[in-house]
Amino acid sequence: MQDISEQFATFKDCLARRFIGQPAAGADDTSDLNDFILYLADEVWPFLPPVLREASYDARDKLPNADTISLDNTPTSFVDTIVSYGLSSDNDAAVEFLRRTVHDYITQTSAPPPPWGTTRTETCELCQRAVPLTYHHLIPRSTHTKVLKSKWHPERMLNSVAWLCRPCHTAVHHCATNIELARNFHTMELLLEREDLQKWKGYAAKQRFGVIQRK
Repeated sequence: MQDISEQFATFKDCLARRFIGQPAAGADDTSDLNDFILYLADEVWPFLPPVLREASYDARDKLPNADTISLDNTPTSFVDTIVSYGLSSDNDAAVEFLRRTVHDYITQTSAPPPPWGTTRTETCELCQRAVPLTYHHLIPRSTHTKVLKSKWHPERMLNSVAWLCRPCHTAVHHCATNIELARNFHTMELLLEREDLQKWKGYAAKQRFGVIQRK
């Protein structure tokens, strides 16, 4: 069964970048590249240590150095394909190709989340208007201690923000308490599932910023 985890998708992307970066036979033909990379990833993924297949920023302290990982059980199908496509000269070089891919994968999965300031959008993430924005802590700061103690979310999520205009920011806090926001509405996707915020979104999207509309 094909793996659809976030980690698998990351590994597949790392493998694709390694493949594309090599002057290998067939590398210019990208029409079937996705299927080819998916085949390679499916072949080798189950043979990687579980600690790698569950890699994340929160588990970064448990991740081994790529140079120390044993890859002796790398499937022959993977090795033969890497060699036949000219990505490596022999079996040992094919395993080294995999090791470099694993190194890329560990680096990417253990990287810290981006600083909230770098996630800034051009429009409000609720009403989609291009107006001055504020940042809304998706997990309110006043709840951080409780969130960690109750293990509702991993620590890396605590500083996640959404960029909202002031009216939408106020509407979000009006619809739920900080505890409710932290536990049940900690992403924009979850917030947008609320019927009351969908109604607010429809209203706010029609308002001209800074203008009071009267008939």
